[in-house]
Amino acid sequence: MSEFSTLRQRAGLTVAEAARAAGYDERTAYRWESGEVKPREAVLRLLRSMQEPVARREPGEPAFRFIDLFAGIGGLRRGFEAIGGKCVFTSEWDKYAQLTYRANFPYDDHEVNGDIRQVAEADIPQFDVLLAGFPCQPFSLAGVSKKNSLNRAHGFADETQGTLFFDVARILAHHRPAAFLLENVKNLLSHDRGRTFEVIKDVLQEQLGYHISYRVVDGKPWTPQHRERIFIVGFRDPTAFSMNDMPIPEGGPVLASILHGAAEIEEPEAPYSEGPEGKAAAKYTLSQHLWTYLQNYAEKHRQKGNGFGFGLVGPGDTARTLSARYHKDGSEILIDQGKGRIPRRLTPRECARLMGFDRPGQPPVRIPVSDTQAYRQFGNAVVVPVVEAIARHMEPHLMKALAAQEPERDVA
Repeated sequence: MSEFSTLRQRAGLTVAEAARAAGYDERTAYRWESGEVKPREAVLRLLRSMQEPVARREPGEPAFRFIDLFAGIGGLRRGFEAIGGKCVFTSEWDKYAQLTYRANFPYDDHEVNGDIRQVAEADIPQFDVLLAGFPCQPFSLAGVSKKNSLNRAHGFADETQGTLFFDVARILAHHRPAAFLLENVKNLLSHDRGRTFEVIKDVLQEQLGYHISYRVVDGKPWTPQHRERIFIVGFRDPTAFSMNDMPIPEGGPVLASILHGAAEIEEPEAPYSEGPEGKAAAKYTLSQHLWTYLQNYAEKHRQKGNGFGFGLVGPGDTARTLSARYHKDGSEILIDQGKGRIPRRLTPRECARLMGFDRPGQPPVRIPVSDTQAYRQFGNAVVVPVVEAIARHMEPHLMKALAAQEPERDVA
């Protein structure tokens, strides 16, 4: 029996289901099954990770349907599943993010679509809420200015063509869902001297007719990390909803709540932690060469009066923002291991906790990819408890909006 076959059976998957989870066709999977061809290590790693339990959607009729665009590893989705939503369409172009997504949502009855630009809006099933953590890109206003000068009408296709926000706009225009949530970096507000955000607001409000509210929210009250992101909520019909009314918890946890060995939170988990106390594996400690380089780099910029340098933190602290480049040197969040010891990076498991994907009382998120890819994925993700808080703030307004729709609305 091939290793693929053994792992597949332990995961409780058919050959077809395993092929779908890994993103390959059935013919290839049957060659793995027979041992004719050995799959890539990423496929075997995925199946090994699927031996562990995964949080599953509760059975029953969903409260609403949503789509997950620029999905990453499903952070936005988790917040809306928490209030009873069902995901009916997913789009994510990165193949490694797709692996992690499939591993954590194996119960989906739909595929993970790739490039959203290649998907016609009419091919997307009906839904009630659109979720999108769309990339920030500059918009060219030259065409708009020219048309204004000629007193000619223009629309979002003219203003946003060539950007990924255009795909959000065209899907909203076609399906007219009851609501949406868009997420982006804080700098979206000042991007291209504020012109990018002005176009976005104009498209959503004036051209598509949605009632929007937005707010920059820091993840610190929910997880031990400063992470400011802008969230834009829109409702199709008039509503009293306001992001400014959303309650924000006071205080916030510290790093001891997510670090290996700093609290009684887990058994040792290879390859991330080891030993009877479950401390971080030795491989996450920086090399002497890298540690010396980072110290010299920080000192050089200190002498110039710059603020560049590493972020050294301990169990009682709050971390800087985790970035997608964390895999390079880990400099923004280095864990102090005590006097005379070289600091270490966070492990991918600690990153999952830092971003709120792993939470007490829930099965840990599956991480079927390499450390490098995991760091990129968590660095690009949203803080899940923040999204859940927004979803719960939206919930009464969303339920009211859906109740006012046609009686024949189908949420099955």
